This record gives sequence, C-alpha cells and structure tokens, in this order.
Amino acid sequence: MRFEDVYKEYLKYVDIKQKIQSRGILEQRFKNRILPFFCDYNIYDIKEIDYLNWQHEIEKYNYSDNYKKNLHYLISGFFEYCILFHGLKSNIAKKVGCFKLKNTKIEHDFYTLNEFKKFIKYVDNNVYKQFFTFMFFTGCRPGETMALKFSDLEYCSISINKTISEHSYNGSRVVCDPKSICSYRSISIDKKLYNNLLSLKKFYNNKYKNSSYDYYIFGGLKPLAPTTINRYKNKACVLANIRPIKLHEFRHSHASLLNSFNISVNDIKDRLGHEDVKITSSVYIHSSDRNKKRITRILNLLRLII
Repeated sequence: MRFEDVYKEYLKYVDIKQKIQSRGILEQRFKNRILPFFCDYNIYDIKEIDYLNWQHEIEKYNYSDNYKKNLHYLISGFFEYCILFHGLKSNIAKKVGCFKLKNTKIEHDFYTLNEFKKFIKYVDNNVYKQFFTFMFFTGCRPGETMALKFSDLEYCSISINKTISEHSYNGSRVVCDPKSICSYRSISIDKKLYNNLLSLKKFYNNKYKNSSYDYYIFGGLKPLAPTTINRYKNKACVLANIRPIKLHEFRHSHASLLNSFNISVNDIKDRLGHEDVKITSSVYIHSSDRNKKRITRILNLLRLII
C-alpha cells in the first residue's frame, strides 16, 4: 500500500481523535516535510535506512529541536496506525529513534512581579493591558484567555471551559474544548482584576450599543489576534527597556509568583489545569533571585552555629 494512500485514510482517523487545530498542524507538516519523501513508498517496504535518510534530509533545514521532535512523533503515530489497521510488523520510527537533538532541556523565561510592573506600565491600550494582567495573575494559557466571554465570569472567579486556535482554519479561528479534562476549572481572581474586567464590559456595551451580547472579554465582538497581542507586547518591552517573553511564559510567571509565596505545588497544579504535579514542578516553577537570596541567608545563619 502506498504511503500517501494510507495517509489519506489516516486523516479520517485523525478527524475523530484530534482537535481541529491539531489536525491542521499535522496535515501541514505531513504535506511539507513527510509526504515529499515517503509518498511513493510502500508502507511494508520502508526500512530503517529509509527513515535515517529522511532524518538526514530534515537536518539540512536546521529546524529547532522541538520541531524535529514533533515531526518524529507525527510519523511515529502514523506507523502505529499502520500497525493497528494494516498489519505493519513494527514501528520504524521507534526502532530508529528521534533526531539527534542539540538541547535536551528547554529553558523558559518569566517575569518577576517587579518586572511585570515595569512592563505593564507601557501597555497603552486598556484591553491589551487587562489581557496581559489577566495572564500574569491567573496563569491561564493564551488560547484559554483569548476564548473567554463574559458569561464565563462570576464574582471574583472565572470558568475555563474552552480554548481558541492561534491560526485560522478555512478563514476563521476555531473555539474548541480545552487541552485536557483537568483544564476545565474555575479560577479565583482578585477584586481589582474582577472590577477591571467589568469595566471592559461597560466599554463594549457603550461601543457596540448592545448590553445583552455575550462579548469576548478581550476583544469584544471577536477575540484578540495573537499577532496584534505580540505587537503590543513587544512595543511595551522596548519602551520599558525589558526583555520580551513569550505569551505562554506569562503562565510560567504566574506559577513562579505563587511559588515565591510558598503556595503548594498541588494548588498551583490545579490552578494551571495540569494533570500531573511533575509537569508543574519541573517545567513551570522557576527559582527566583529572591528565593536564591533567601537560601543564601539561611545557609549563612546555619554556618554561624555549625
């Protein structure tokens, strides 16, 4: 059976198993990076050397470790499908293994509270100012935040029950279920943030003259676009003379903020919507200079008596 023919069949299987935006990414990467090499192969004839040759071709493009890992897992998933439905004997991708990666550990940046204060001072549009403030003080994912509507807001709490795709599919962005079951959650928010969100609702009511419409909290009639969010972010960073961080790293910033006030890792896990506390502790909680100095002070005190 030709690789490309099985792939077309595999897409129908993916439609059932994956979210629309995940399916879009899979289809794009197969089309651009996998099918050009494997399309005419018979799936039963692909050998280890063929997979190694494909990896060699991909290496020529100097992609990031994360992108290469994703390609490897995509094609490995395809071979698992072939084993399940077409009697393929083994998963060649698993036998050969992933690409040789340059960096085994991905470092994530984050803002301390003082750095965030410096940054937010220079965001000159109130809708975007509240967007970044919400991200920093709740730890929500960017897609979750962009998908929020005022029907999700209650007194000093907000319900996380959906997310929105970063990119458009067939001309529009897709609102769908959150990342996992644990991502469904209710998050408490402080009174100041709650009142600021209500002020946004009044702003939309006055702007669009419809107080009964369920507006997006950040955007009104339609959610904010990631490209425009990043433009406001980068502009504020230049004016504040502070390094830019990625949108997702506002989530890291929130986890580190809570950790600096000795909030338990389990509580942080629930707030972030993680399934496993190991993800929270190993990826999202970062040691701050404040905590490093605290450790040093403790050690200095101990050395006085030992």
